[in-house]
Amino acid sequence: MTDLSRPVHKKTWHLAEVEALFALPLNDLLFQAQDVHRRHFDANTVQLSTLLSIKTGGCSEDCGYCSQSARHDTGVERERLMAVDEVLAAARAAKAAGATRFCMGAAWRGPKDQDLATVEGMVREVKALGMETCVTLGLLKPGQAERLKEAGLDYYNHNLDTASEFYAQVITTHTHDDRMNTLARVRQAGIHVCCGGIIGMGESRRVRAGLVMELANMDPQPESVPINMLVKVPGTPLCDSGQAGDLDPLEFVRTIAVARITMPASHVRLSAGRQTLGELGQALCFLAGANSIFYGDRLLTTGNPDADADTALFARLGLKTEPARGLDGTH
Repeated sequence: MTDLSRPVHKKTWHLAEVEALFALPLNDLLFQAQDVHRRHFDANTVQLSTLLSIKTGGCSEDCGYCSQSARHDTGVERERLMAVDEVLAAARAAKAAGATRFCMGAAWRGPKDQDLATVEGMVREVKALGMETCVTLGLLKPGQAERLKEAGLDYYNHNLDTASEFYAQVITTHTHDDRMNTLARVRQAGIHVCCGGIIGMGESRRVRAGLVMELANMDPQPESVPINMLVKVPGTPLCDSGQAGDLDPLEFVRTIAVARITMPASHVRLSAGRQTLGELGQALCFLAGANSIFYGDRLLTTGNPDADADTALFARLGLKTEPARGLDGTH
């Protein structure tokens, strides 16, 4: 099995190569992805992460998919940053339900130093429970990643969202390069990278291939790669403009498979949009190499299959969950 403390960077991928994977007959693509998956992971084990919105709404950015932007009328109310005790209670409940990683997300362009101090306290307390810790706080300034590392942070999530060529059609208040700069700070601080994207935003398959290529060519590759299907929230530009049509679920499965082949040692996570896939679609995603999910009935502001439904699906598929790690990183 792969040691995630030593990320793997296999090769430099070119766009034509990734596009060729997308174009394979589905059976051949799934066969190749499953073969790669079995060489790096237990094919019947899934890692469970729980995501909590620790500060909801009021974000200054204009991300076209996001219900939390202050620029979009989505009905999401601006809320204060949660207290450490509130977050710790949610983490205990997540651990009791089987989650091994606890992810905390805040709707900011980036954290202010005084807010970061509170988040550091959250990280320390959740880490003390024996859970892996992850935060997604937006763009980081110099020195902030080091503070999170000192607090015990395991993973920082900062998605590319989409390929660089399509980025300005989704977001204009910051750039693709801004995201890459934050990811570089996270790596330099010695924190694991959680980085993926969203598909179904009206992009072409070529753009989807470009997103996977950019992720796969990170050196080292992200340890965790969340793949989201767009959840169209009324009031967001991507929902109201009609730019984003309904994505074929099999195209989502193909994206999972291509991510697995190009990033063999990464956890590939089914994230937003699992409800749209249904049970058969999710089963195909696990066959394609997905081995992590967000677990619990809510993501940041959108719904998610409930824990009982996931447990029942795992039982029917013969999947088991990844055991919790000890504080030294061992199982």
